[in-house]
Amino acid sequence: MNEKQSPEFYKTGKGRVKIILILGILTAYVPFSIDTYLPAMTHIADYFGTTSAKMTFSLTTFFIGFATGQILYGPLLDLYGRKTPLYIGLVISILASVACIFAWDAGSFIIFRFIQALGASVASVSALAMVRDFFPPEESSGIFSMLVLVIGSSPLIAPTLGGYITAHIGWPWIFVFLSLMAVALINLVFFVLPVNYFPDKNSKLKIAVLVKDYWAILSNPQFITYALAGAFSFASLFIYVAGSPIIFMEKYHMTAQNFGVVFAMLSVGFIGGSQLNILALKKFKSQQIFQFALLCQMSIAMVFFIGILNNWYGRNTIIVFLFLILLCLGFTSPNGIALALSPIQKNLGSASALVGTIRIGIAGLTSGGIGLLNVSDGIPVAGMMLVTALISFSILVINRKRISLFSLVKQN
Repeated sequence: MNEKQSPEFYKTGKGRVKIILILGILTAYVPFSIDTYLPAMTHIADYFGTTSAKMTFSLTTFFIGFATGQILYGPLLDLYGRKTPLYIGLVISILASVACIFAWDAGSFIIFRFIQALGASVASVSALAMVRDFFPPEESSGIFSMLVLVIGSSPLIAPTLGGYITAHIGWPWIFVFLSLMAVALINLVFFVLPVNYFPDKNSKLKIAVLVKDYWAILSNPQFITYALAGAFSFASLFIYVAGSPIIFMEKYHMTAQNFGVVFAMLSVGFIGGSQLNILALKKFKSQQIFQFALLCQMSIAMVFFIGILNNWYGRNTIIVFLFLILLCLGFTSPNGIALALSPIQKNLGSASALVGTIRIGIAGLTSGGIGLLNVSDGIPVAGMMLVTALISFSILVINRKRISLFSLVKQN
């Protein structure tokens, strides 16, 4: 479908649901690339003769590749349309997934995961940009929350699927599955996804122009505040993703399949928060919801860290605390993205790429601490969750007046 639809088409039931569903599936591709692989981490570590803590570097490099890819694809999506860069990135991801199967050691596997993320990242950044292609700014928080519902199917399905694949046919088949998923996405985008953005044919890729555009976006106080605050809040998700296999599978000796079930259960917190956010938006502003949820996240992380430091909690209590933190992220994540993109009127592909790069870059580097600290229990995980929440809240408080002053100056 290549013709531009009337804006009214996307306000109707069928058109609206179709677009949200396709964008949600696109956004879910990267989480599937992460979550399906988690139950196999200890098995892959054994295969390459290394530790699970060291194997978390394959997550860190994936996150770095994800962040790097978004900053590269952003301008391409603005200059060449949404679909062509999408095809290229997904093909790169397919080739890298196949390469992971034939990796000869842990180092090569880690590099191939970086390349896989470099390609896969286009799915997320294009989906973010297309939210604004199809829907007005005032609807974006709600749309992002709906996307989280679709994304939420990933931690519900992917770890269980990954555990089953690992237990019955071996971890390499996880990457066969991811390759087939990317092929399906290419077909879905080509045959079903409408086009609602047409780039200027006279535009050219110029480094000086790109730098100027990115600087203009970064100079907006609201953008940079909510991009950074949202990123440090979101980092708890990546810390959890990197640390949970070690906590549950090594410390508490869960099987890959049981871990997949626990991971799926915990994901309900993130999904539930995102859907409650839709209801909250009917009564409160995004700024109010973001600030309150962030305050809750910081408080819960503090109690979690103090308790786990003093060995007060068992496995089930740890699960409860992780659930509550993920519940908070269900509120901060969609509102953080929407508030960052709200003041941006042009170069939405570049702005979406910057949001994604900042979020995934900070979260990915933070999760790298799991490997550097050679984590074997929950103390470093809880500590990093508390520190990132404190940083996020500090950024928000420090820059609140700056945003107000900038808005007043712009209005005058």
